[in-house]
Amino acid sequence: MKSSTTSNIPTWRRALLVSAAAFAVAQAGLTQAAPEEFATSVVNTTGLAVTDDTVTVGILHSITGTMAISETGSTQAEKLAIKQINESGGVLGRQIEYIQEDGASDWPTFAEKSRKLLVKDKVAAVMGCWTSASRKAALPVFEQYNGMLFYPTFYEGLEQSPNVVYTGQEATQQIIASIDWVVKTKGVKTFYLLGSDYIWPRTSMKIARKHIAKLGLKVVGEEYYPLGHTQFNSVINKVKLKKPDIIFAAVVGGSNVAFYKQVKAAGIDWRKEKPLMLTISVTEDEVLGIGGENLVGAYSSMKYFQSLTNGNNESFVKAFKEMWGEDSVIGDVTQAAYLGPWIWKYAVEKAGSFDIDKLKEVLPGIEVTTAPEGYVKVHENQHLWSKARIGLAREDGQFDVVFESEELIEPNPFPKGYQ
Repeated sequence: MKSSTTSNIPTWRRALLVSAAAFAVAQAGLTQAAPEEFATSVVNTTGLAVTDDTVTVGILHSITGTMAISETGSTQAEKLAIKQINESGGVLGRQIEYIQEDGASDWPTFAEKSRKLLVKDKVAAVMGCWTSASRKAALPVFEQYNGMLFYPTFYEGLEQSPNVVYTGQEATQQIIASIDWVVKTKGVKTFYLLGSDYIWPRTSMKIARKHIAKLGLKVVGEEYYPLGHTQFNSVINKVKLKKPDIIFAAVVGGSNVAFYKQVKAAGIDWRKEKPLMLTISVTEDEVLGIGGENLVGAYSSMKYFQSLTNGNNESFVKAFKEMWGEDSVIGDVTQAAYLGPWIWKYAVEKAGSFDIDKLKEVLPGIEVTTAPEGYVKVHENQHLWSKARIGLAREDGQFDVVFESEELIEPNPFPKGYQ
């Protein structure tokens, strides 16, 4: 029989108390079984990969192909979060195990691997995808089999699924905010739009074009190139001919290496800001391949930079480097990927269950006070309230933050007039 003091405490708060106790046990080097109220038959009624001692999740990113340069950091961050959660007692008294699959920079493969993880492996959640094309390919699988995807990448918005938690920025938090900043602070009037040729850059540039028009400004050029493209001399010559005030870029993956090296070879120095470069796709992860000397002076619009000076981030950077090496770096998506396992843990503990439908009920309002980027909160649309930031690239591959929004920006994946 339960005591009256225990029965009066909500299930989610009891779960958090259990986690705190588990942390103390883990610190003492002991193990702790799940309490009776979190028995497997209670917390897993839909046949997920949950035992009395473990719960299995999936990790699905590209570790090969052109997108590996961007996605490797996500897998590293998710593994770090899982390690830390396990060391603090796990989730409802269970240790997290993971099955990693390679999306191989191929969108149909993401759908295939998602189906395997959900149907064969019966994972309790998946941390995965990077490009919008991979997410769009996997989304019908998650909705068909009622899985939960934690998606870490900044993206174009115009989507909301009960089977996805979007831990990166959507368009109003990145694209619109960054254009407003560069127009106000730099006085730019003419834009050259440049992106990789798939759904995220094209949709992002459609939103950018509409916002530029609303501001009474002009787009003087717009180009897209296939993923993995490495010959940019033609567009560089067009930029020199058109002389835009700014290049607004969404080039992704390995193509960034070729583009920025060829820009420098063509005599363009971003530090002179003629033209100014503002990218929405280059983080510290990509700079590893690009080389800081080829990006110095460019601006990047993200919600997170490794150089952020707050206690949460300092602890995160230290732990990341201890696990992955002193030379490892942390970009925006890497940090957003780190949030996924933690948000899932908090939701499971609030629901007192691993069942997906019960998680959907409690996800809105979940808070992460220890996020490296600073406090974040899950909105009803399952995107995050986050700040917008602009970083100025340094030669050492890091960024100086030159702008930060005063308040958290409410996520609005369907902004009026941009659809």
